[in-house]
Amino acid sequence: MADFTICIGNKNYSSWSLRGWLPLKLTGVAFEEVLEPLSQPTTRTNILRHSPSGHVPALKHGTLVVWDSLAIGEYLAELFPQANLWPKDTNARAVARSVSAEMHSGFQALRGHFPMNLRSSFPNRASTPEVQADIDRVMAMWHDCRDRFGKDGDFLFGHVTIADAMFAPVVSRFRTYKVELNAEMQAYCDAVWTLPAMQEWAAAARNEPMVIESAEF
Repeated sequence: MADFTICIGNKNYSSWSLRGWLPLKLTGVAFEEVLEPLSQPTTRTNILRHSPSGHVPALKHGTLVVWDSLAIGEYLAELFPQANLWPKDTNARAVARSVSAEMHSGFQALRGHFPMNLRSSFPNRASTPEVQADIDRVMAMWHDCRDRFGKDGDFLFGHVTIADAMFAPVVSRFRTYKVELNAEMQAYCDAVWTLPAMQEWAAAARNEPMVIESAEF
């Protein structure tokens, strides 16, 4: 039995689950998954058996439960420093935490109008001014991180970090809704999408039988 268990929602739809699962996968540690289907009458009751917030993801390590995607990433970064889940450079690490926190707390228009749906394609779903403003801000952050700290690799801070995990669901949204990107932003999205861990998650998402109608257009 693995020391770590992570409770997640549907891999096709649960962006927050992906944000918690990816850093765990990047550590290389063995873990078990508990998937609780979302948008069901028993969803909250079932998740409360794993998470005191009633939300996913939740990471169990022994008797400790860590809930919230960003808190899970921070905990894993402390446990597994060799995984380099944050940049080593102080300034880069501060910026990585800043962009991760901004993603964590903002971008409501993008989240609501373009819900995560990895296995589908909706190129004709029109954007709105609010969604476009969110997209513009995301791309400005990506360009700034790549320009200042990421030139020695393919990711925001060179090597893959928690910051990339926080934006992985956005990468999937840009694919699903065919958001137009310049060459720099497309290259970054391709780097995230082709991560072996991301491909493993996407393959599982494609094979899920569950459908959430509010995320289908």
